Amino acid sequence: MHFFEHKRGELYCEKVPVAEIAAAVGTPCYVYSYRTLERHFYVFNNAFRKIPHITCYSCKANANSAILRMIARFGGGADIVSGGELYRALRAGIPPNRIVFSGVGKTEEELRSAIKAGILMINIESEGELQAVTELARTLKKVVPVSIRVNPEIDPKTHPYITTGLRKNKFGVLWNDARRLYKAIRKERLLVPVGISSHIGSQILELSPFVDAVRSLKSMIRQLHDDGTSVQMVDIGGGLGITYKDELPPHPEDFALVMERELEGTGLTLILEPGRVLVGNSGIFVTKLLYIKTMPGKTFYIVDGAMNDLVRPALYDAYHEIIPVKEGKGDAVTVDVVGPVCESGDFIAKGRTIESLKKGDLLAVLGAGAYGFSMSSNYNARRRVAEILVKDKEFYIIRKRESFRDLVRNESVPHFLEV
Repeated sequence: MHFFEHKRGELYCEKVPVAEIAAAVGTPCYVYSYRTLERHFYVFNNAFRKIPHITCYSCKANANSAILRMIARFGGGADIVSGGELYRALRAGIPPNRIVFSGVGKTEEELRSAIKAGILMINIESEGELQAVTELARTLKKVVPVSIRVNPEIDPKTHPYITTGLRKNKFGVLWNDARRLYKAIRKERLLVPVGISSHIGSQILELSPFVDAVRSLKSMIRQLHDDGTSVQMVDIGGGLGITYKDELPPHPEDFALVMERELEGTGLTLILEPGRVLVGNSGIFVTKLLYIKTMPGKTFYIVDGAMNDLVRPALYDAYHEIIPVKEGKGDAVTVDVVGPVCESGDFIAKGRTIESLKKGDLLAVLGAGAYGFSMSSNYNARRRVAEILVKDKEFYIIRKRESFRDLVRNESVPHFLEV
């Protein structure tokens, strides 16, 4: 469920016309619904009410400060994958003891910051990383809670670019290696093995891969116990899918039910890392039709939004529903919706049947709250767009559109090139 709907032929975000926002801030822009994210968080988090758990929002989905502040207010934690996300999460008021740090390439600087901050745990993804954490713990003389991210070799049946739990993926370590690393951790006075982790992929539309993953982790935990290592937390990552087109992803209540069955009597705390399922359908991308270009057998709707603003279609051939902001009575037409960037891959949709529109009309790209702005860039020297948060009858600019000066703010020209 989300709070974007047409009223009398005009698209609203909660109680604000989207066209009114576009007129005030310009296009393209991202528009987020407070009530949608709030609802999604509580529906997800409350589904797991019967078992000990922490909902650590995946910052990479959308790390705007206002979004993270909402997560903190709702009582959530954070799943981070960089020092920048750690900074953002702490600045937004997310408690360190609700922050989990994953990622295969954590730098010494990032690890040092995480250790000093006292986060819940560091998910270690290689032997080299374990060595780095060990050395930092000794240098800083601080106890460091850690877990090993194990690659369970489970196929989540999703796009290959967002699969993370197979042997061929760069993430995590295989169980035989992980077991050896846990033995090494146990010998270190300043390292505490508090959990075991896995993350099998993203946009997963079935529960069976999650069940397979948690069963695999439980087997590993039993073997760790035999080795003399006990853990308190099991981190199954994120990955629950959402509806972009006609997908029917599992409801969080169903997800929670199978996790309850699997973890009953274990005494383990479940760590969840939802991102897309919370924020994906909480946001739309608004773009304006600039030109209609007709060629033999092909019609292009050229809009002011581009792949630098929303890269998912170009990167994954991802589907996003596109609807007119103001409904008319135009006939249905089949078009390619494309942007101004000088790449043939710059498209939002290909061969899409939508209502016939005219120059200047607005289109809303749905399901754009996750991996939209967070993956945007300045390619073609395009300014990154504004982000807007709507709550009831008010809207707030939570990120200003970049200026041309912003594009060169951190650049400098050597003196011999000065004019």
